Amino acid sequence: MIKMKFFPLLLLGLVISCKKNVRSVQQVQVPNTTTSYAKSFSIESGDGFTVLQVNRPWPGASKAFRYLVAPKEKLAAMTFPSDAYDAVVATPITSLIATSTTHIPALESLGGLDKLIGFPDTKYISSMPARELISTGKIKELGTNESLNTEMVLELRPDVIVGFGIDDQNSAYHVFQKANIPVVFNGDWTEETPLGKAEWIKFFGVLLDKQKEADSIFKAIETSYQEVKKIAAKAAKKPTVLSGALFKDVWYLPAGESWAAQFIKDANGEYLYQATSGTGSLSLSLESVLEKGQQANVWIAPSRFTSYQEMEQANAHYQQFNAFRVKKIYTFANTRGATGGLLYYELAPQRPDLVLQDLVHFFHPEILPDHNPYFFTPLQ
Repeated sequence: MIKMKFFPLLLLGLVISCKKNVRSVQQVQVPNTTTSYAKSFSIESGDGFTVLQVNRPWPGASKAFRYLVAPKEKLAAMTFPSDAYDAVVATPITSLIATSTTHIPALESLGGLDKLIGFPDTKYISSMPARELISTGKIKELGTNESLNTEMVLELRPDVIVGFGIDDQNSAYHVFQKANIPVVFNGDWTEETPLGKAEWIKFFGVLLDKQKEADSIFKAIETSYQEVKKIAAKAAKKPTVLSGALFKDVWYLPAGESWAAQFIKDANGEYLYQATSGTGSLSLSLESVLEKGQQANVWIAPSRFTSYQEMEQANAHYQQFNAFRVKKIYTFANTRGATGGLLYYELAPQRPDLVLQDLVHFFHPEILPDHNPYFFTPLQ
């Protein structure tokens, strides 16, 4: 059994599981709702059926994808043009294949991990319950997302495949569709706000026929996030914040309209590149970053560096930054699953409230002095 403990800080009834595992939230009864923050998908409810519309499965997608989700008996009585939907999913789902680690927390929170029968690159999964299913062979290794083991997938024949793609050129997905295995694209990664990403739990709520549970879980996460944001806004000082690091002589850091920049803003930090446009990354020179960020109070997410020694060995110029000298650099690279997967990449999109707690704790230690960081830790 998983030991549970209450996290009293927010007084929101959040229930937290042991570290390296998904922290579940206590469910509260809320009306069935559609999306409030997410822009890349929407939910349309009909008479006993639901339509998931994925507006942006990847950046620059030329069309929206519409998926009909309905009970088997309902589908048997329905008539619609063959090209009306990009996939038709019959419920209840008894088996599925997921393709991104960001799908794992939603399945776990909604009690749907037992339906997951296959996953590409299972070594990147950090969830302890999922790793147990992998170790017992209940979740099969399917190769890589770019090159799924088509023979194994066809043999497993899941009720649905939750796909991840940077475009519509994954030939394996076309093979599965021709074999009448529904493929539905999940575009959680295209969202530009922390709560927008988290709201994709409702996508899985539809597939698992647990919409009320998904709405409830998201509402608790939303409330938690907003409460932490309000607490952070009361801080007397706003630290200047730098992010990113060099990779092959190019410094990559979040653009000003990205979800990472939104975290810094909501944690009441002054991100030095907040005024830049774009939702992805900026590619800058060391000289330009040194000129702008040398005196930054705090430095977060310095690529995958885990220690000051490692950074110094990679590039001696890092020592010129104030945050390096005063040891105010914080990383999520030290928080890993049992097989090396970074927990941040898996869980942070669904639990932005936990990310925000970490950042507020480090930006304003006087506000959350007793917080136990979940993703970010001081650089070693």
